[in-house]
Amino acid sequence: MPDTVLVTGGTGFLGGHCIARLLERGYDVRTTVRDPAREDAVRATLDAAGVDAGGRLTVAVANLESDDGWEAAVDGCRYVLHVASPFPPVQPRDADELIVPARDGALRVLRAALAADVERVVLTSSIAATRPDRESTAEAPYTEADWTNPDNPARTPYTRSKTIAEQAAWALARESGAEDRLAVVNPGAIIGPTLNDDLSYSLESISRLLGGMPAVPRLGFTFVDVRDVADLHILAMTEPAAGGERFIAADAFLWMAEVAAILRDRLGDAASKVPTRTAPNLMIRTMALFDPSIRPVVGDLGKQSWFSGAKARERLGWEPRPVEDAVSDCAESLLARRAGA
Repeated sequence: MPDTVLVTGGTGFLGGHCIARLLERGYDVRTTVRDPAREDAVRATLDAAGVDAGGRLTVAVANLESDDGWEAAVDGCRYVLHVASPFPPVQPRDADELIVPARDGALRVLRAALAADVERVVLTSSIAATRPDRESTAEAPYTEADWTNPDNPARTPYTRSKTIAEQAAWALARESGAEDRLAVVNPGAIIGPTLNDDLSYSLESISRLLGGMPAVPRLGFTFVDVRDVADLHILAMTEPAAGGERFIAADAFLWMAEVAAILRDRLGDAASKVPTRTAPNLMIRTMALFDPSIRPVVGDLGKQSWFSGAKARERLGWEPRPVEDAVSDCAESLLARRAGA
């Protein structure tokens, strides 16, 4: 019988792609939803990916904020990909609104998996958890050896939640003598083909450019394609060398002005609304006074960070596609979804 993999967060952007890639590789998949009515949404996501799940996909009901359902969810699974984690469009004033469910949810999933003798748990963290209180350079990029200081008040609630959740998972794995049964993937800003209406913050950055804005903010992100992140999860799940390790999933840093240029070059007339001017930082700071969704990025205006994805390439043979392809594939899928709406 095929091995069964539990994927938490199957209705999400990354979760949907992980399920699709696993099914394509012959695994059986179980995914968790908070509401059983969401099963139709999971299957619709797979239909959009061109994958026929058939009877190889099952759905379990479980909530990251409750112990109920997790024992049944992991039962009979060889592997677990814990992808689900809260990421609100607006950062809460009380950081615990993100920190508590992210940390406690990760611990619930990991405890249940270890108790069920799951062979490997892969936790989705973020490069946000690999940014210590120092600047990076091209010669000295952030690596998996680096940790964000979760007590730094300048860090957003999301950044703190990802760091604290990952640190808690590693602590539990060490206490359980099971470090080699945990692996962590730390993705950058995930873009690529959309499968449903779940538009993450990274996807919103592309969507806003396509929709038109007066000018592009002087912001940049370290992008990576969602399909490549899903592939790295599977490598971290199966490769013996991945046990007890973190892996940064990052390709290239692009300023949003560079993203805009790629869109105009690749999409032609379909990118007619993409702005050509760069907005002064003062304009963005003023806008943030009225738009809370902008406030978390104000501190990154004009700043570039470097992250190294060399470890995943060298140890696991991970080969991400060119970031330009990720940008254009993402944009084309967003335009297609708007046209079909």
